[in-house]
Amino acid sequence: MVRKADKGDVQAIIKLLHQVNMVHHVIRPDLFKPDTTKYDEQELEALLEDESKPVFVFDDGQVLGHAFCVITEVKDDKLLQNIKTLYIDDICVDEEARGKHVGTALYEHVRDYARTIGCNNITLNVWEGNAPALCFYRNMGMKVQKTTMEIIL
Repeated sequence: MVRKADKGDVQAIIKLLHQVNMVHHVIRPDLFKPDTTKYDEQELEALLEDESKPVFVFDDGQVLGHAFCVITEVKDDKLLQNIKTLYIDDICVDEEARGKHVGTALYEHVRDYARTIGCNNITLNVWEGNAPALCFYRNMGMKVQKTTMEIIL
């Protein structure tokens, strides 16, 4: 089942954050350091209190996946339409649970949550070279919104 994460999930989420970081490190070792996470335990506990950044976990007796979200809203901008967006900052399925529909359950829960809070869309980033993630998101109905390009000097 997918539910909102709580402080009791911190250790399991840290383990998943290590896994997702290593996926990124393998793809882009020039950008991502190995054997670390984007949040430490204290930062993660504080984040779990922030209603504008909900974190969901897939729990079947143990946490097998997470989805970090960020809710943003544009209002009365000179150029942009008013829009409420749910950005999926990080989604990870434990490497031992991949292929068991954990990612689908997390994604569908996040999609349904976004609808209930009045979001217009869901966005996320996928690193070039992460073909399994790109395929998964396309299967979930997502399409390219914009492309970020770079040149390494």
